[in-house]
Amino acid sequence: MKVVQNEIAKNELVKMAQARFGTLVKAVVDIKKEIMAVDAEMHADEEQLLIEDGSSSMDLWGINIFPELSRDDWIEFDSMINLKPHLNNRSRGVDDPIIREKIIEIVNRLVKA
Repeated sequence: MKVVQNEIAKNELVKMAQARFGTLVKAVVDIKKEIMAVDAEMHADEEQLLIEDGSSSMDLWGINIFPELSRDDWIEFDSMINLKPHLNNRSRGVDDPIIREKIIEIVNRLVKA
């Protein structure tokens, strides 16, 4: 697992994907701190790492990154940690379009080609 605070190379994500799941890297994005954790077996592990580093679970959202796809298609919003009824998120996705856009913005800034 790795916490990305500044940037990560896209080819590093490709290597992580190939080593673990083949085509995807699990990631958890902290929309307040604008950082993310990557490369774990489960989103919950990355969530725990960020919480131990001072993040709030309310700010953490799980995604899958498919680094070999175009930036328009490379983020999948699907994680059990996204089930947050108290925030009106009742699915494994990210229901709020503002939060989805924030996640896309953070991932696109942190991942360098």
